[in-house]
Parts: sequence; structure tokens; C-alpha cells
Amino acid sequence: MMQRRLLIATGAASLLVGCGFQLRQAPQFAFDTIVINAPTTSPLAAELRRTLDRDGKVRVVTGTLAPAAPPAGAASAPLAAPVVIPGQVIFDLLQEQREKVVVGLNASGQVREYQLRSRIHFRVRTTLSRELIPDTELVQQRDISFSETAVLAKESEEVLLYRDMQSDLVQQLMRRLAALKAI
Repeated sequence: MMQRRLLIATGAASLLVGCGFQLRQAPQFAFDTIVINAPTTSPLAAELRRTLDRDGKVRVVTGTLAPAAPPAGAASAPLAAPVVIPGQVIFDLLQEQREKVVVGLNASGQVREYQLRSRIHFRVRTTLSRELIPDTELVQQRDISFSETAVLAKESEEVLLYRDMQSDLVQQLMRRLAALKAI
């Protein structure tokens, strides 16, 4: 009986290995540093920074890539070229929007169901403005029922659903950034 179980276990393991199955691993990025160009109040940008920092393979740079100002006495000096760091990309968060749309009413016209949407527009480019990912929109949506007798509970549920959608969007962004092969 014990030999039969061992035979079944090794057979199942060899099938999984043979089909190419492997556990999800930390993503490998084609860049060393990333500038996240987003408002400081953006919760999505903050979570993206935390996720990239947690991995430790990519350094998140804050600030801009504008050239340094020339010295006061060098008014006629040629303009300095922008600082170009090899292996660096810029993530531009163009728009972040949350929506709450009524999708269901009862017979007396009271709201029974909402649809929550979280929508972002972004692009990824190199320091030389070569687009790696053009202007792209990602949307997450969740349905939520509504009850007048449990308003506070539904508000808490709404906050949790928005947070869940934000986490899903960050994971989608991580997969798209990991899919970049050449910079």
C-alpha cells in the first residue's frame, strides 16, 4: 500500500515537471532603476513603490530627470543634456480614477446595486523618451449590493473592494514591467 502511494506521488510529480509547471517566482526586470512619475497623493503609486522596493532588484528613484541648472556666471554656456542613466525607465501615471455607478434599482427606485470601477492610464518610456509601453488603460470593476439598513458596513466593504482592485492593478503593472525585454 505504501509503495503504491509512493508510485502515485512520483507519477504525479513527474507529470507536473514534464508539462513545464513551475511555481511563480519573483519577476526579472530588464532595467535597474525606475522613476515613478505620479502625484505624491496617489495610493496606487505608493503601493507600486512598495512592491518594487520589497523585491529589491529594482531601485525606485524619486525626483525628475531634468538637467541641472547652469551656474550663475555661465549664461552663454550651451544647455546641458539631460542626465541619462543606462538601464532606467520612467513610469508615467497619466490618470487614476475611481467611479461608482448605479446598476440596479428596486421597484420604488431605491439603489440596490453599484458597480465600483478603478481605472488607470499609464505609459512606460526610457530616459530618451522611447516608448516601451504606449498610453495604456487598465480597468478593474467589482459589483456591490447596497442596503439602507447597513450603510456603514457597505462603506467599509467599498473601501476594501477599492483596495483589492488597486492591488490587482499593481500586480498587472508588475507583470507588464517584467514583460519588457529590451530597453
